[in-house]
Amino acid sequence: TAMSQGMYFLREMGIKLAAESITREALIRELKTSNDTQVDISTGAMYLHSSLTIYSQELTVFLGYNNQALMADLTDWYDCRDTWTYRTKNMGTDEIVGVWVNLIGATTPDLLQTTLPRDAIGGGLTSRIIFVYEQRKWKVVATPFLSKEEREMQKALRQDLEKISMMAGEFKVTSEFIDMYVPWYMSYSEGKTPFEDYRFSGYFERRPTHLLKLCMICCAARDSKMLIDVCDFEKALQIIESTEKKMRYTFSGVGKSDTADIMERVIAVLKSSKQILFQDLIAQFYQDVDKFTLEKLLETLESMGCVRFDFSTGRKVVVFTETRTNFDS
Repeated sequence: TAMSQGMYFLREMGIKLAAESITREALIRELKTSNDTQVDISTGAMYLHSSLTIYSQELTVFLGYNNQALMADLTDWYDCRDTWTYRTKNMGTDEIVGVWVNLIGATTPDLLQTTLPRDAIGGGLTSRIIFVYEQRKWKVVATPFLSKEEREMQKALRQDLEKISMMAGEFKVTSEFIDMYVPWYMSYSEGKTPFEDYRFSGYFERRPTHLLKLCMICCAARDSKMLIDVCDFEKALQIIESTEKKMRYTFSGVGKSDTADIMERVIAVLKSSKQILFQDLIAQFYQDVDKFTLEKLLETLESMGCVRFDFSTGRKVVVFTETRTNFDS
């Protein structure tokens, strides 16, 4: 639903889009045929590039099930190579110049678990993606129609995007930006991560690159000078830090334990209800776990300081203590 608002602008701007359901070979052909030329107005230099946007409102449909070859290609394209070569047994060689692939997709943690192989989570493709997670709707809109003011804003935004699409050449940075970015980078390189989760170890290594790409986006949104300044750094850092507050929940239920997904669902129920009778809890999960397994899960949560048991009423009540920051909303 949130992504659909952007599709209008992509269509209007004539952005080259990949099909939402496509084979690896067809995607490579689409990328090759999307080649174009741009000229840097300030220097007159000519640039060849093959730019393609993957806009998937059902990301799991695009990726397919355990499609490691496609995910390996997407991982390879992240670094935007000057040339990328694909050689087949019978169809010859495809050489793609100036690879630039954008990907925006929507899915759920449950579907992500079934699509991505467990070994791929933590490194590879997932480390090259900024995951935006939200547990609930921001607001409910009964009549989702654009007001007169919003239509005027849509028109103005389209005009702004047309100017952005004509930008070409290299982004440069101010000395003030360097003075702020270098100390931040040195501090971050000492091992200071926004949260602790081994499944995001690869993401943490590429976090500075994600930040720089966001700086370019913020700069392009601000004006057409292509000069990255302190305000772009501050805005990009604010965006990425805000996103990371709930990023860890993207892979909730992903782990080597067979009951990892059940554990996350139990935590979600406890966070919502704050306290619940044990018999009511087992009534919710009887199709997934037996009484013995649920008791072991709760004992694990008790050892972590996440829950405590209350027998004051004569019945076993599970109380969520919210003492672990890993489970804060």
